Parts: sequence; C-alpha cells; structure tokens
Amino acid sequence: MNKDVLLQNLSKLGLPMFVPSEEVDADWTLAEVVKSQDQRLWELFPAVLANVAENYQFSPERIEEQLPNGHKQNFHRLFLASVSLYSFYHLTFSWMNNLKNQLSADDKSQIKIWRNNFAHDRPLVWDDKKMDAERLKKTFQLYFEQSQDVSRRRKERYEELSLAYSLSQIFSPKQIDLFKKKLEGLPLTKTEQEYYSRSVKKKVVALANSELHALARKLLEQ
Repeated sequence: MNKDVLLQNLSKLGLPMFVPSEEVDADWTLAEVVKSQDQRLWELFPAVLANVAENYQFSPERIEEQLPNGHKQNFHRLFLASVSLYSFYHLTFSWMNNLKNQLSADDKSQIKIWRNNFAHDRPLVWDDKKMDAERLKKTFQLYFEQSQDVSRRRKERYEELSLAYSLSQIFSPKQIDLFKKKLEGLPLTKTEQEYYSRSVKKKVVALANSELHALARKLLEQ
C-alpha cells in the first residue's frame, strides 16, 4: 500500500476544506483504509464514507472485490458502525436508505446496539477489534462542522457573485463604485455626488419600487 497516495486521497475525500482537483479512486481509498487496520484511519471511516457516498460513485461491491477475505468482515463492521453513527445523529442519506434495505436482520440489530453504544459512550467491539465511541463521535463532529462551514461559505460566495452579476446588468462599473460608496456611507466628491444624483439614484429608486419588483418576479415565473 502506498501510504502517501492513501493520505492524499483521504485529504480529498474526508476533509471538506480540500476540494478535489483530480480524479480520486474512492472505492480504492476506502478499501485501503480498511486494510490499513490503523485505528486513526478507521476513526475517519464514517466521515470519509459519508463524503464519498454523497459526492462520488460508491460501490460496496467494488470495495469488497479489492479486499482479501480477512478484511471483508472489517469493512462490513466499519460500514455498520458508520450507519449506527449516522442514526445516532439522526442523519439520513438517500444512498444509505437503499443499502439499509439490503441488510440482514442481524445487521439491523447490530446497528441498534451500536447506536445505543454511541449514546452511552460504550466501545464498539467485534472479534478482537475495539473502537472508542467517543473518539468516533468527536472525529465525525469535526468533519460535519467543517462540511457545514464549507457549504455556508459556498452559499455566501454564490450570493456575492449573483449580486455582482445583477448589478452589472443595471449599472456601469463607475456607477457600481458610487452605489457601493453611498451604501457604505463613504464621502463623495462634489462631482461624484452630482453624477450619483443624476444617473445612479434614479435607478436605485426604480429598484426599490415593490410593485416593479413584483412584476419582474411575475415575468420570470411565466
């Protein structure tokens, strides 16, 4: 296993502050996490799985094909641990619902048990493996908080670009500068104030008209 490649892929799949700029073999990366038997990497598994399944083509079958027999059970248990953790946080994903329908009665029973373990910070145990529930929760919380922060920043950036585009459809670059200066309460020169009153203010008054706004929305909805 190439550990550097694995860690590079994890940074792209499991840490939302990094946006992938190249193709990533998501199934291979998850398989390598399983085979590593590295406790630290296993604690990342629920976060990486959530990111992979939401943003990449994800196939449990392809992952299992890359795992020796001795690791297939670990993958299955890590998957059940992840679903248990999502259930603990009341998180639902379309991909997870489809896969849960394929689980056996024993698997569903195990998910309920481990969900309860998360609620009481009891370890998740199978065979000779033991995972700390509290550490799994903290790792996932960090990922989820970062993911929410990235989503918020993307939304804010989109709104900024949308506003900039809309302004450019109505005002010239010089008028946009004056519009922003006036909005921020910055002083205008006599020439700027005259130009603002003559050219910019009339458009601002029109934009502020609620009836005009309603008519524009109506036209867009037709």
